[in-house]
Amino acid sequence: MSFTQSDLDDLAQRYTAAWNSKVPENVAAFHVSSSSIVINRGEPSEGHEGLTAMAAGFHADVPDLHLTCDGIRGAGSHVVYLWTFTGHHAETGNPLNVHGWEEWELNDDMKVTSALGWFDGEDYDRQVAG
Repeated sequence: MSFTQSDLDDLAQRYTAAWNSKVPENVAAFHVSSSSIVINRGEPSEGHEGLTAMAAGFHADVPDLHLTCDGIRGAGSHVVYLWTFTGHHAETGNPLNVHGWEEWELNDDMKVTSALGWFDGEDYDRQVAG
């Protein structure tokens, strides 16, 4: 299945709004119930419960997290969502400006069936430390 750029742009807008809502369940709702995400080759967050916990963890670490979509591209059912998030780390108060992307496999209903997330973890740690 291929999606139009307009469909992908709409998906990106809604996904970005879900993160910015600060409601972790809104992020998980973009995935099928059996979906998972692996971030930076870490342990998978599986199912809606795991995906909700993953989003809640980011919001706990960066309570004022604001996500911006930097672009979205698709090739068949494989989609790349480029993002930047800004905010302040909850513990240190240091400002963060983090760039990354998610790779999604989508079903015909444009729900994520599996995802990989990527960002520079070393740069994130440097920003957290100040």
